[in-house]
Amino acid sequence: MSAPERRTGRSAGLRLTPVVADVVELAALPGRAAALRARAAERAVALPDRLGSGATPDGLAIAARPDRWLLLTGRAPPAASAVRWREFAANDGVAIDLSAGFALLHLAGEQLRAVLARGCRLDLDADVFGPRQAATTIIAQVSVTLAALPSGLLLLTPVTTARYFSEWLAASAAPFGFESLPGQPLAELSGETR
Repeated sequence: MSAPERRTGRSAGLRLTPVVADVVELAALPGRAAALRARAAERAVALPDRLGSGATPDGLAIAARPDRWLLLTGRAPPAASAVRWREFAANDGVAIDLSAGFALLHLAGEQLRAVLARGCRLDLDADVFGPRQAATTIIAQVSVTLAALPSGLLLLTPVTTARYFSEWLAASAAPFGFESLPGQPLAELSGETR
């Protein structure tokens, strides 16, 4: 039997906040990525060239694969976000609404990276995985897309594994202190959207 782990501070080492947002995948058609990025730049939408995240007028764009972006915006009527992004992409890309397929979690706290290191193979040190970087990996046997934000990490995971993943986070953070907060809209994450 191992000794119980000690809590290292008075405040929660990890704070978990569900995020309310629409998720649309925008994919460039073959050979059209540069045209799609140029169209985006004209409208103040930053589509990162490689793994990372950028601001949109009403949310965040996360590049997790080449020439594909996950676009996060505030909640809209069903399919409205996807229709808007389809019109935006015109003949350069396609947009698919994935809002029902992902759970979004915002993690913050001084022990955030130590907790995730218990189940993640990526080097999440702030000097290596800093602000505006993104990656897709496996954490605790679950597929997760991470985006480093000034306020913490935003994680997208399939809704089918979200409950298990949240429970794993709570159990892994217990020695450091864990706090589960009520859900909030993407726009309320300080400094994440314009």
